[in-house]
Amino acid sequence: MYTGTLSFDLLLGDVRSLKQKRSVVRPIVAELRRSHEVSVAEVGDQDLYRRAEIGLAVVSGDAAHLTDVLDRCERWMAARPEVELLSVRRRIHGDHDE
Repeated sequence: MYTGTLSFDLLLGDVRSLKQKRSVVRPIVAELRRSHEVSVAEVGDQDLYRRAEIGLAVVSGDAAHLTDVLDRCERWMAARPEVELLSVRRRIHGDHDE
């Protein structure tokens, strides 16, 4: 079994309130969940209206499939015009890890 995580640090565009932030972040979270079948949530920077941290996790029996899903999610996020992707942190764990 392999587990992989991605953590996206995002700078939001023309957002001036937490309400506007939610209107940008919620559709991103929902679309990642729906189209890539991953677990995803806003995991940080909830009190900052121009920044967001989104985390996602994937479980797979095949390391190549896991890497493919993580790559597709990262490319999808980088292509979003409403956010600027500042950084991505990736972690992969397998049965051999302690």
